[in-house]
Amino acid sequence: MTADTALGAAPSDRPTRHEYAVDAFAEFAGVPTGDYDLLHRYSISEPESFWSSVWDYFDLGERSGPVLAAREMPGAAWFPEVRLNYVDRVLKFADRPGPAVIGLSDDGRRVEIAWSELPARVCATAELLRRLGVGLGDTVAAYLPDEPTAVIAFLATASIGAIWSGCGQDYAPDGAAARMAQLEPKVLFAANGYRFGDKDVDRRSATTELARLLGLRLSHVITELPEPTAQTPPLVPVRVGFDHPLWVLFSSGTTGKPKGIVQGHGGILIEHVKALGLHNEIGPGDVFFWHTALSWMMWNYRVGGLLMGATVITFSGNPLAPSADRLWQICEDEQVTFFGTSPGQLSASSTAGLAPGVDHELVLRTIGSTGSPLAPTLFEWIDEHVSPGLPVSSISGGTDVCSAFCGGTASVPHVPGELTVPYLGCALEAWSRAGRPLVGAVGELVITQPMPSMPIRFWNDPDDAKYRGAYFEHEWSGGIAENVWRHGDWVEVTDRGSITVHGRSDATLNRNGIRMGSADIYEVVEAIDEVVEAMVVGVDRPDAEYWMPLFVTLVPGVELTEELVGRIRTGIRTRLSPRHVPDEVITAPGIPHTRTGKKLEVPVTGILAGRDVSIDPESVDRPELLDWYEQQGTRNRGRAAT
Repeated sequence: MTADTALGAAPSDRPTRHEYAVDAFAEFAGVPTGDYDLLHRYSISEPESFWSSVWDYFDLGERSGPVLAAREMPGAAWFPEVRLNYVDRVLKFADRPGPAVIGLSDDGRRVEIAWSELPARVCATAELLRRLGVGLGDTVAAYLPDEPTAVIAFLATASIGAIWSGCGQDYAPDGAAARMAQLEPKVLFAANGYRFGDKDVDRRSATTELARLLGLRLSHVITELPEPTAQTPPLVPVRVGFDHPLWVLFSSGTTGKPKGIVQGHGGILIEHVKALGLHNEIGPGDVFFWHTALSWMMWNYRVGGLLMGATVITFSGNPLAPSADRLWQICEDEQVTFFGTSPGQLSASSTAGLAPGVDHELVLRTIGSTGSPLAPTLFEWIDEHVSPGLPVSSISGGTDVCSAFCGGTASVPHVPGELTVPYLGCALEAWSRAGRPLVGAVGELVITQPMPSMPIRFWNDPDDAKYRGAYFEHEWSGGIAENVWRHGDWVEVTDRGSITVHGRSDATLNRNGIRMGSADIYEVVEAIDEVVEAMVVGVDRPDAEYWMPLFVTLVPGVELTEELVGRIRTGIRTRLSPRHVPDEVITAPGIPHTRTGKKLEVPVTGILAGRDVSIDPESVDRPELLDWYEQQGTRNRGRAAT
């Protein structure tokens, strides 16, 4: 797809001779083309010019007043005089042929919602919300599988200026309420259940219990959306301020009570069209499928495909049933052009010996990956077994901005194991302990300029104390750095401008003053054929000793022999550092993750150290594993005491 066919409603004078969207945009903005680094420098050195160009390039509507009235973080004031609605942009594509949303499930159903019928369906649900007393600034909760109903419900909520918050039905009622009860929602969207593989999952009693925990009458629980009728009025979204809340996303809950992250209509709109349109080159004619769930910000990001006129795919089933080939079959059946997934799914495909490029007729232009760093071996597997030269966009960002700080972009070739570029408008640096930018060395990921999709605030945080504490009050060696967002990742910016993520900085291994990221060790250990997955942590013991165990899960039927342990240790010693050879290699019954696939290194470190760890079990994919890790910590502390 060319740059300009990817953009949809483009001005007639837009340049048409560029292969890549970023180059067409650069010419529009008056920046020399063909040099991504130059374009990126412009985007962060002249943010007012850059973001106004993004607005105009994508024709986001009328605007007046300043682009950036205040630059401080938190508190940046973007487009303060603009009034808009996220749904307005979706409606630009309502006259397109074909489906806007395709829903797939394990019961064999395939649901299509055409672009032409989307406005009426959204309006019918918006009218129902109004009848139930939902209005501007009210909150609406959703307890749903990943299905088209959720997309319609979200658009209806946003169209009337209400605030959306979604949670997947894999959460128990207590876990969902730990998030959504904070919002005091007026209405709950829910489903009676869903099918997962060959199992029917009934969620009726769970929905009833959640409604009770939220203090909602059952009359305010919507389990079936209304059909539009001849009396359904035209959809006219309510215009709101740029910073009017669009949705509340929640932090993982693995280090305390989940925090509600509030993001606005305008910030999300302009960030998503930038990321999807310029970096991912998604537009009309594309089919956008990112395997996700309502509890993960990637669901919100994927819905953003509608902002570009693309067809989005929802899927509420088991991604590994009846086999690890399930998602690749969807990519073939639906002619997916942009497929987003996780390192875990790609690793499962590799372990299963799949060859999607041979077994399926794929039309993929790009594969996206997020959730954790994508190992170089998986980049190579995609090249060998999916499609030679297929662009791979491994991205890193998060719930905090509902987007990526860095990742792939079509005009810059990727390097296995690296995130290709910092994204436009993102002033990303790696800082030393002294607060100095580093190149070619590992440091703390910081953002030094505001981005429009940064949180407006945290929920129930009137003085921004939690917000400031989360990102802005880190003690560098010279004190707190004003107007610097510290994200908590440990990264390296190479001399080519690419980025390597080495793991969470609060989980960095620090043995004898030498720091190393856990991701570096995983790259070595998980490349060993017998190892399915690994987790390494460093525990400061009361005797001033540093215990560094490596937990591994193995291919079924494989035992952890002395020979295998020797190969693991030798690989780390020779490829990384003799200082970071683990003290023990331990076979584990599993590695616990957040529900978005991140290994629970920080909570497990605390558990092994014997500290009281506040963790919401609903935020963990296999909470029963935490007891096993607690036993390992008890065993080690007892051994150290003797």
